[in-house]
Amino acid sequence: MEEQFAGFVLADYAVFAAMLSVSMAIGLFHALKKRPGGATADDFFTGGRSMSAVPVGLSLCASFMSAVQVIGVPAEASRYGFKFLYMCLGQSINSLLTAYLFLPVFFRLGITSTNQYLKMRFGRGMQLLGSVQFLVATLLYTGIVIYAPALILNQGRRDDRSPMLWCGGIKAVIWTDVFQIVVMLSGFVAIFIRGTVLVGGPAVVLEIAKNGSRINFNDFGIDPRQRYTFWSLSVGGALVWLSMYGVNQAQVQRYISCRTERDAKWALFVNQVGLCVIVSSAATCGIVMFAYYINCDPLKSGRISAPDLYMPYFVLEIFRDHPGFSGLFLACAYSGTLSTASTSINAMAAVTMEDLLRPHLLHMTQKKLILVSKGLSFLYGVGCITMAALSSFLDWGVLQGSFTVMGVVSGPLLGVFILGMFVPATNRLGAFSGILVGFCVSLWLAVGSTLYPPSEDTMGVLPSYAGKCGPSNVTLNSSPHQDQPSISPPLHSNDPGGLLHLYSMSYLYFGAMATSSVVLVGLIVSYATGKKINKKKLLTHDDKLFRTLMTLAPVVLLDEPDILMNTGDYLCIILGYLINWTVTLWVHIF
Repeated sequence: MEEQFAGFVLADYAVFAAMLSVSMAIGLFHALKKRPGGATADDFFTGGRSMSAVPVGLSLCASFMSAVQVIGVPAEASRYGFKFLYMCLGQSINSLLTAYLFLPVFFRLGITSTNQYLKMRFGRGMQLLGSVQFLVATLLYTGIVIYAPALILNQGRRDDRSPMLWCGGIKAVIWTDVFQIVVMLSGFVAIFIRGTVLVGGPAVVLEIAKNGSRINFNDFGIDPRQRYTFWSLSVGGALVWLSMYGVNQAQVQRYISCRTERDAKWALFVNQVGLCVIVSSAATCGIVMFAYYINCDPLKSGRISAPDLYMPYFVLEIFRDHPGFSGLFLACAYSGTLSTASTSINAMAAVTMEDLLRPHLLHMTQKKLILVSKGLSFLYGVGCITMAALSSFLDWGVLQGSFTVMGVVSGPLLGVFILGMFVPATNRLGAFSGILVGFCVSLWLAVGSTLYPPSEDTMGVLPSYAGKCGPSNVTLNSSPHQDQPSISPPLHSNDPGGLLHLYSMSYLYFGAMATSSVVLVGLIVSYATGKKINKKKLLTHDDKLFRTLMTLAPVVLLDEPDILMNTGDYLCIILGYLINWTVTLWVHIF
């Protein structure tokens, strides 16, 4: 392999420009499309609640499949193995929980902002707190997402799709996502085919991966310091994804744009299929990349300075003689980024309008409200680009950075929604206490892990080779045993001991720790400060479970006592009372 190769050429930029042009055209089409005279600001954010399941499902899938995944997942699979596919299990758990527990509540309420639920359950203060937390998390997350493709372009050009969103609203976002998910998959297919051919075929790739310990689905270790195991990816991953899908405004806003609740559930299931396909494609490309660099790891040889640069370097090398294909990868990365950016911008504008501004704009006409909404979208687009510039100073990888942000900030918010929906006894003081403690716990872990990062050996980085790179690529480590597998030197020579081992915890557990802390503290405070309730009112009415659920159901939403209940809601109530009974039993025993 040669050390030097051409970067992007005119054909690559032409392919990239074509993708941007189609995205912009979709936005302009929905902006110029004739709308009914009674169009409202709610239509701008929810598409008039008239979307079908398939486009919404693909849009849900594209929303968090950004350049973070396009760049980050292959690098992680190459370094930690094919066990990363267990992330699909965590995503599946999330989709089921969202479809049957969270979706029914949000959909039938007909709300535009998820934080409106917090106002119904815990008052205006919790709504404002939830809104601020969401805006902070989304700005940080989107900044990292926009920064990721800048790793591909040396000049660091950052594009966002705020003009398309500013014009067309949620319908433009959804249909552009459908196009961009096709672009993403096309990029992965091209990389997989070309890389596999250069290595020598699928059988050779599989053999090299086996010999390099990359086919490692049997990792069921319970050490929380291991970056990726079955448990961290399925359990920790499920809770991180649940904070993104179950209660996150960006995703809820999509599935409530469906015609019916049934369509919304099908949209989530379509989304799940898409998530698994994209994660599997990205992880497979990572294994192909490992096989291609089996004798000369570019990170160990000094060709690249960070794991996030694996995929861009790999693509530029294998397509150096095929102009246009590197541009397809660039379009693939930017497709995910633009999808996420547009989703986030629209969601932040919706939350700002519904939770912060609308109470003060009661006499403003719908036409002016739509203009204000578009203005908010533009301003948040500028804000996201600013955060992208600041993201370049982070030492985290893009995948860890994005998941850490969602876990630290959105994890506590998920805990509040769980308390509100599933535990009728939760009161306002309990919810506020829980979210405060949960946020402190998650922030403490995130800051600690940044100050005291674990060694690569502790995280479970698999062996790699750097002994056959050629004289021009020899690294500072010139050991005569370079042909043997080795682990890159740890960031610190000594891992922290004692309680500081918590800082070595996998970043996928940060959100789980935050959510669990909120639920636990919220329950304890609510039981300690709440009014005593007659047990007869909490048990059965005429000893019939069905009538009990019908009697107790209104407790879930204080301001909406007449909402019709379905099977999913009954499961919520049952789960809530199981939690109540478990905590009560624990209190009596200890």
